[in-house]
Amino acid sequence: MKQVLIDRYGTPWDVARCADVPDVGEPAADEVVFDVLAFPINPADMWFCKGSYRLKPPLPATPGAECVGRVTSVGSAVTHVKKGDLVINLQRENWAQKRRVKGDDAIPLPAGIDLRQAAMVRINPPTAQLMLQDFVDLKPGEWVIQNVANSAVGRLLIVLAKQRGLRTVNVVRRPELEAELKALGADLVVVDGSDLAARVAKATDEAGIRLGVEAIGGAATGRIVECIATEGTVVHYGSMSGEDPEVTRSNFIYRGIKLTGFMLGRGLAKRSPEKIRDIYADLGGQVLAGKLHAPVDTVYPIEKIKEALAHADRGGRNGKILVAPNGPV
Repeated sequence: MKQVLIDRYGTPWDVARCADVPDVGEPAADEVVFDVLAFPINPADMWFCKGSYRLKPPLPATPGAECVGRVTSVGSAVTHVKKGDLVINLQRENWAQKRRVKGDDAIPLPAGIDLRQAAMVRINPPTAQLMLQDFVDLKPGEWVIQNVANSAVGRLLIVLAKQRGLRTVNVVRRPELEAELKALGADLVVVDGSDLAARVAKATDEAGIRLGVEAIGGAATGRIVECIATEGTVVHYGSMSGEDPEVTRSNFIYRGIKLTGFMLGRGLAKRSPEKIRDIYADLGGQVLAGKLHAPVDTVYPIEKIKEALAHADRGGRNGKILVAPNGPV
């Protein structure tokens, strides 16, 4: 079977290769084997190839934080999935044609779900959902502010917040994104800048915003913090700038702002396998119904992983780059 390997860290399309490796074999009693139908190339996968991600396993290593697959065989002790089911995998190393994983790591998705959308269910939808619900008990009508609002997580957060009756302030870098984000349900779209807090206060009629979601780092974190009400919370879940958050201490001392971090693995680890399956059943159902959607630019075969990685690194894309290891999806 084919599997993507990196033998050294560096420029992703230089270090990644499509290799022939032994088949995964038959599942043990508590395992599941599935064919990988599609996987997306995420920023974390690029960082993994570069060696700048938090995980640096011994080389050669296989990237891949998420995928969708179809079950081909099931161990005797596994009861929640069966042969033919569509599944996502909670473990990594998914850039391959086949995977063999523990049963609890195989999460079923509804039959009939679009495979391209299913490939992106594992990370971004629950990230948006859990950041909205795990930190502040927001009531319908309240505001939440986020930057990188045009990202996959940002777009999902707009939709999920709207479902809960929440209003969103969406900070972007380009004003031409306003119409597109408002079509998703964004209440307010503002361009980032040094006077962000003043413009947000005016546009929201001085609303006390209790939750901020932030993924740029550096001074951008501080600008989101300045928009938050006293005793409010800002959740930092990434750093597009590569910089640590910059927040003045007065926000902590005098206003009681809480700056915390989010990582999906940690959020899911607090929950039982049954609860995790419930989360993905809900999100998968919403994808099936067309309520949650992420744009896809191009789908590559696994043999063209180098071209796929180079494309994923370019600006001007119209969505995610996907790879289909076992034929078109």
